[in-house]
Amino acid sequence: MDLREIVVRPVRAGEEARYQELMQQHHYLGALSKISETLWYVATWRGQWVALVSFSASALKCAARDRWVGWDFRQQYRRLKLVANNSRFLILPEWHRPNLGSRVLALCQRRVASDWEKTFGHGLVMLETFVDPQRFRGTVYRAANWVEVGNTRGFRRTRAGYSASPESPKMVFLKPLRADAREVLCSSKLDPPYRIGESKIMLSAAQMQSLPEFFGTILDPRRAEGKRHRLPTVLAIAAAAVLCGMRGYKAIADWAQSLGQKARRRFGCRWEKRSLRGAQ
Repeated sequence: MDLREIVVRPVRAGEEARYQELMQQHHYLGALSKISETLWYVATWRGQWVALVSFSASALKCAARDRWVGWDFRQQYRRLKLVANNSRFLILPEWHRPNLGSRVLALCQRRVASDWEKTFGHGLVMLETFVDPQRFRGTVYRAANWVEVGNTRGFRRTRAGYSASPESPKMVFLKPLRADAREVLCSSKLDPPYRIGESKIMLSAAQMQSLPEFFGTILDPRRAEGKRHRLPTVLAIAAAAVLCGMRGYKAIADWAQSLGQKARRRFGCRWEKRSLRGAQ
């Protein structure tokens, strides 16, 4: 098998069902839905599928990554869209060959920034991924010149925020897509194509608490059955997401799901059984 014949391209619309089926069947984490900004790739050899790769929105919090970048909280919040997460990487069972994984990653790295800009309107500066050391050693990422910067603390995302106790820490690998990636992510001003990747504003606690009041006089047309939150709460969260740069209902939903327990309380989400119900 000549690795120079490997081709990496985006998954076409008519191939997405096959992509998801293979990912669900062979990846230990299963398939991952398209939420917010996501690109799926397939690596082929002479027309045959050999590997599947997914890039999606970066992690909201990762101390090892943030220390390596050196950005402050405001820069992190504004620039997270310039980092993509390699959320899935699968070499199909019959195609395990020496150096195939690093070859596929290298081909993805060459095109993902331009594909991202074409699809979502802004470029990428860096890639990240998390490797479970109980299953893998990160050999493929090291071979593709990714940088190991530390471990996560092991907390898992839940509907109420994060798990109360740490579970299995993951190794954190980063791949700058340009030599001055850290300088760009920490710069006071961004030039195109990165400027559009910034979120509009950050909301303070007081602003979160005040937003539902602006929608308090709107009549609720919904039926009583199945309602989890008051209409002013739902509208306030949607408006806050738009103010923070989210575009499209999927991005708004993703932003809402990312809210921590304190933020949901400020928006007036319903409290139930010692946990805040998700904003829906």
